[in-house]
Amino acid sequence: MSLPLPRDKHDTRNAQALTALRWEELRPAMPQILEWVQDANWPVAAILLPFLAGIGPRLAPHIRTVLASDDEQWKYIVLLGIVRHSSGLAAAVDGELQRFALAPTAAELEEGVAEAARDILQCQIITVAGQ
Repeated sequence: MSLPLPRDKHDTRNAQALTALRWEELRPAMPQILEWVQDANWPVAAILLPFLAGIGPRLAPHIRTVLASDDEQWKYIVLLGIVRHSSGLAAAVDGELQRFALAPTAAELEEGVAEAARDILQCQIITVAGQ
């Protein structure tokens, strides 16, 4: 089955079509799907970010790949647009969040990755304390 991957950053029709598919169908193409959220200003990202956050912890291996990349802006978008909205996913990438918060690189500090990680970790603490 060929997935309806966006053809360009304005292809919201295909981005919307992806949101109707099951995890099993999406999983093989997740690296390509995540590439469409590299810029939060792209129309396809507005559709995909909330959808990806709803996938939760199953997305962790793919999110880890982004978080291990050298693209600090992509890390920042993934943290604030996806991880922040899924406590299960945040828990699954806790090691990466801790590293960003406690020992960020200069580039991660400059792009706001460290601050985003600290915010997510703080929300996790509040959520756990409030249960």
